[in-house]
This record gives sequence, C-alpha cells and structure tokens, in this order.
Amino acid sequence: MRLDRDSRSSLLLFAQQALSRAAGAPLVAGNCARILRDATENYPAWLQAIRGARSVIHFENYIIANDPVGREFAEALAERARAGVRVRVIHDWMGGLGSGSRRLLASVAAAGAEVRLFNPPRFDAPFGWLSRDHRKMMSVDGEIGFVSGLCVSAKWAADPETGREPWRDTGVEIRGPAVADIDRAFAETWAEIGAPLPPGEPDGKEGVPAPVGKVSLRVLASVPNVAAVYRLDQLIASMAKETLWLTDAYFVGIPPYVQALRAAAADGVDVRLLVPGASDLPIVASFSRTGYRPLLEAGVRVFEWNGPMLHAKTAVADGKWARIGSSNLNLASWIGNYELDVAVEDRDFAEDMERMFEEDLANATEILLSDKRRVHTTRPRPRRHPRRDGKPGSRGSAGRAAAGALRIGNTVGAAITNRRILGPAEAGMMNVAGAVLLLLSGIAILWPRAAMFPLAAIGSWLGISFLVKGYRLRSRK
Repeated sequence: MRLDRDSRSSLLLFAQQALSRAAGAPLVAGNCARILRDATENYPAWLQAIRGARSVIHFENYIIANDPVGREFAEALAERARAGVRVRVIHDWMGGLGSGSRRLLASVAAAGAEVRLFNPPRFDAPFGWLSRDHRKMMSVDGEIGFVSGLCVSAKWAADPETGREPWRDTGVEIRGPAVADIDRAFAETWAEIGAPLPPGEPDGKEGVPAPVGKVSLRVLASVPNVAAVYRLDQLIASMAKETLWLTDAYFVGIPPYVQALRAAAADGVDVRLLVPGASDLPIVASFSRTGYRPLLEAGVRVFEWNGPMLHAKTAVADGKWARIGSSNLNLASWIGNYELDVAVEDRDFAEDMERMFEEDLANATEILLSDKRRVHTTRPRPRRHPRRDGKPGSRGSAGRAAAGALRIGNTVGAAITNRRILGPAEAGMMNVAGAVLLLLSGIAILWPRAAMFPLAAIGSWLGISFLVKGYRLRSRK
C-alpha cells in the first residue's frame, strides 16, 4: 500500500513526536558532530579544547584516575584555572574508589577550580550510594562539547612500551546549538550536589550557540527512575526496518528489551550485538552470556570483541539514526544512574557509524548455536590481556555489579515463579545461587547469632535513617 505525501508527512511528524516524548529531549538542528574513536582520538581533542578555553570549562566524568593520563588532564585544568578560566569539575565517589581521584583533583581545586564529589555515602540514605553519576562529558566556552563512554584513565590509553592496545571506546565532538543542552545537563547535576550555577553562566550562555552545520541531534540527559534512554531504546528497536547494530560493554538484557530485539529480528531486521570477549569484570560477562541463547534463537547475531576490552556504548539503526554515550544496555544505566548520551538523526553520521561497526566486526568472534542448541563461538576466545602489574583486572563500577545482581535476581526469580523457561546457559548460575542459599541457611541454623546481628544492625540503621528523614521533611514544612 502506497502512502500519499500528506500521509508520509503525518507519519514522520508522529515518529518525531514519539522520539521526543520517549527521550524527553527535543531535536536540535544546526550542529556539527564528529565521531571520536578510542582514547587516541578522544583525549587529544579534549586536551586541545581545555588548553584553548577562554572563559569556562565544565568537566564531568565517572573516573578521573591519579595516573599519567589523569595527571595530564589535571595539569591542563589547573593551568586554565590559574589563567582565570572558570573551571568546574564533577567526579563520582564510587568511580573514584581506589583510583586516587580526590587526591588528584585537590591540586586542581588548589589552582582555583571548583570541584564537587557526587553522592558520597550518607548515614540517612543507606542505599543512596547505589545511584551514580556515570556521565562522561565536557564543554568549553559554551561552544564545543564532548559526550562519550571514556573515563580519564590509563586503562583507555595504549602503551607502546608494553604493546598494550587501548580499550575500544567511542565518543562524539559537538559544535552548535546542542552544546547548550550539554551545558544544561551539567548545570542540573551541579545543582543537585551544591549551589546552582550563577545567573548568566552557561547552562549554555544566555541564548544558544549559532548554527554551524546540518546535523540534528538530541542530548539525552537521563536521571534515576525516569528511564528516558530505555524508552528510546525500546522505541528504536520497534521502529527499525532494516538494521539495528548495537555495541555494549555490559549487556544484561531484561526481558522486555530482549523481546523487542527478538521481535525486530523475527520481522526481518538485521539485529547485531557486539559485546566484550574479555571483560574487566568477568562475572558480569558471564551473566551477559547467559542471555545469548534467546537472542540467537530469534535470529539476532551476537559477536564478542577480540581486543583487550570493549567499553563503547553505541547504536545505529537503518543508516539514519545513531546513539553514542555512557548508557549501557542494562537496568543500572537505564534506571539507576545519571547518564549522558547523544542521539543523532543524520544519514552521513549514521553511515560513518555503520562503517565503524563493520570494522569492529572484523576483529570479533561470532557466537553461534550448535545443532544441539548450545551456545558456542566460531573460534576460541582470545586470552585476556593482563594489567601492567601482572594481576587480572577485576575492578568495575557499581553499575556493572548492579547489572550482574539484577541478572541473578531475574534468573532466580524465574526459577521460583516458573514464569519463563530457563535455558542450559543458566544452569551454572542456578547452581551457584542454590549453593549460596544452602550455605546461608546452614549458617543461620548452626550459628543463629551470626545471622541475627547483621539483620539487627541493618534494621537499626534503616530505622534511624527513616526517622532522620522524617524529621527533616517535617522541618521543611
């Protein structure tokens, strides 16, 4: 059935309205957007922008490590602060654990910058620390902005001396009116943890930058419990007609999103998922693999990256739409964290993303189902690259750990309620869950005090924190 011009126009307007409402962000035209691949392209572009700053720098990142890479950024930010540039930095408490962020950024603050720590533990919010600022962004002078999946750490950088390859990651550089939305996202987080920006400061400047290109995009500044990016991801999976190619570092698909991918594949869409082969958090990678089977059975193609670590979070659909940012395809990112992504609606940009995805697949192993419906790879998985100190990497974000916990909960819940059929890939997880529950039950029977005291301590902590919150709420009234 052919549609007349008016019908096609109405459908286009409807689609744009649906995307705007799902994302909670308007489509902003007149921008220039450039894909930045890995630390080899992202870090030099960030440093060049910092060193050329004239008035203001907004820098927000989950991890700013006290290592050679972090120190180079700290020195650049401190130099601009001493030169009179208003430098503001947000870093996450959980992300900085063990990385020396606070000590490193103290030198930046001493140079005149404003540095704020996001969401350290508080007595009156026992589980408040689970919500993290997982964003990776920077804006300079309200004119140029960067959104990416890269933290500031030597882990992302290549090391010619040891031959270590850089982590695979993707970012985007933006110039034009959308930079005001990037600044606005920073301003909202800044106000969440302290006094807001002074009037007239860029949440952009007053007004917005002039158009400089032809790219239209949305800045997706997601906050906990809103699930804007989740709604958008679901909508794109439903709207894709030809291709939907996803790259994700910590994929832990929940049933509604897995079903959306399965339905797209069943409808003839070329759905592909690229994930790490060797993860910095192996347990989450194991949970991720338990979700391969239902995707493969529906015709979704799954690939594992053969390099040291794939940390990118990107999507491209139908050669027209693309997303780059900090959000992983799991509940921790969709619902629990502060995240920042850019959704670009431009054919040239999307085609560049497709070419990059195809290049990545040349260094990936496809996962297949055997004749017995078991998951296997087309060739042996590569060995994990060791850390410089020779110890295996094991430290990851709270979001990644939460994603793994959610996956366990989903599997155990399915076993208890019998609400879906479990696959062979989930047998290991069920064995571990059963053994842990038996161990805890044995401890409770043999040493009841060992179980009683932790429960009493947790109950007391929660009770006191609720009373404190109630008092504060009454005081506000």
